Amino acid sequence: MTVTTDGIATKTLKNYVNGSWAEASGAELHPVLNPATGETIAQVPFSTAAHLDEAVEAARAALPAWRGVSTIARARKLFELREKLEARKDEIARTVVLEMGKTLPDATAEVGRMIEMVEAATAIPTTMQGRILEDVARGVDAETIRQPVGVCAAIAPFNFPAMVPFWFLPFAIACGNTFVLKPSEQVPMTQALVFESIDSLDLPDGVVSLVNGGREIVEGILEHPGIDAISFVGSAPVAQIVYEGAAKTGKRVQALGGAKNHMVICPDAVVDPTVKGLIGSGFGAAGQRCMAGSVIVTVGEGHDRVIPTLIEETKKLNVGNGLDEETDVGPVISCEARDRIGGWVQKAVDDGADLVVDGRDPGGDPEGAFIGPTILDNVKRDDPIIGEEVFGPVIAVVNVDTLEEAIEVVNASKFGNGVSIFTESASAVRKFRHDVEVGMVGVNIGVAAPVAFFPFSGWKASFLGDLHAHGPDAVEFFTRKKTITSRYFSGGATSGSYFVEH
Repeated sequence: MTVTTDGIATKTLKNYVNGSWAEASGAELHPVLNPATGETIAQVPFSTAAHLDEAVEAARAALPAWRGVSTIARARKLFELREKLEARKDEIARTVVLEMGKTLPDATAEVGRMIEMVEAATAIPTTMQGRILEDVARGVDAETIRQPVGVCAAIAPFNFPAMVPFWFLPFAIACGNTFVLKPSEQVPMTQALVFESIDSLDLPDGVVSLVNGGREIVEGILEHPGIDAISFVGSAPVAQIVYEGAAKTGKRVQALGGAKNHMVICPDAVVDPTVKGLIGSGFGAAGQRCMAGSVIVTVGEGHDRVIPTLIEETKKLNVGNGLDEETDVGPVISCEARDRIGGWVQKAVDDGADLVVDGRDPGGDPEGAFIGPTILDNVKRDDPIIGEEVFGPVIAVVNVDTLEEAIEVVNASKFGNGVSIFTESASAVRKFRHDVEVGMVGVNIGVAAPVAFFPFSGWKASFLGDLHAHGPDAVEFFTRKKTITSRYFSGGATSGSYFVEH
């Protein structure tokens, strides 16, 4: 189905339910905008509770058969999916650029990370193994096995339309669960494209479903009695709502929230690679990463060694459409986000910060959501911009005298997602990694996001739940343990009382 918007024929996206594409009949349509141009590039349906019911019912019906498929066969389906995604990675990356705005190299790297998640999930015949102990008592054996949780759902954010849904989907189905995905209504096109590859796998109908929508679908996922586990990535306030809502209905939940990540610069930091790391972390994806470094904490002489070069190199960055080869920083997700970020910059200036790089008027398409790299120096430790998530290409610089003070600044944050330290001192690194109250630590690494076979382990307000995304935590989250204690009398097992022996 296509509709006409401003004279342009625009595709209307569909849901994917029970093994086939389906129009969300009766749903309101909302435009999907290219943030670089403001143009409508698709229409997304805001599905209703009835549409979600169809997907969950199909997932529930598919569960027994899919659970019965061997782990090796499930892994082989993921091997097949990996090849299909690899064949279309360039097309997927361009779709990410069109609807989210990041540069093509950044989008290509994101798609690469998505494929790595599938690769990690193919190890399920090993990672899903239980444990056994023979003769816990005379003639008695004990074993723990893992079984699927059931119907799992994920609510994904706008900033990683390809990768973040795959923090969950391949691990969930590898473990024998069925899965319902709600992509962000701002960037639904990427997963629509990805699900074309999933559709070609010939999975049993209902194993995976895609339901487009907004708040009604989020609330429906929280309340639906047919959903057993929920994965969420988004802002901290919504993560709290998801966590509490899932708990009220007895669902297993992992809710990844916001962040305010720090980058600590020691006096012995190697200048050029440090500056490169700071720029990549603070301005990559226009700062719209939950692992973006948005606060620099300089220790002593580290400020004068690094910040002048950072300012100089930042001013060289080109802002524009992510499809242009000359572009270093693309648009933010919307004009509303652009204006909100600009408001944060002005507030910081009003609070006394020095605006050493001002990106609020970078040029480009006037209909685009462009705001350029911005650096605020001499920001006070208790200024609001230090504590609150801006989610844009804005770096605030705080100056302290000692590493101990830098750690105090980091630990004062209500968030605890990521942090990086730039130094050549092993003793400084050891103290830092021991004392910081943050779940992911980088040493001379701008974006300390772990690879697929390690968990994405945010702390504090950045994460609500017990088991993190991907890595070994994914298998823990998407399985339930069952422990069996057994004895047999017909095979010559030694008699005796289990209860007496215990």
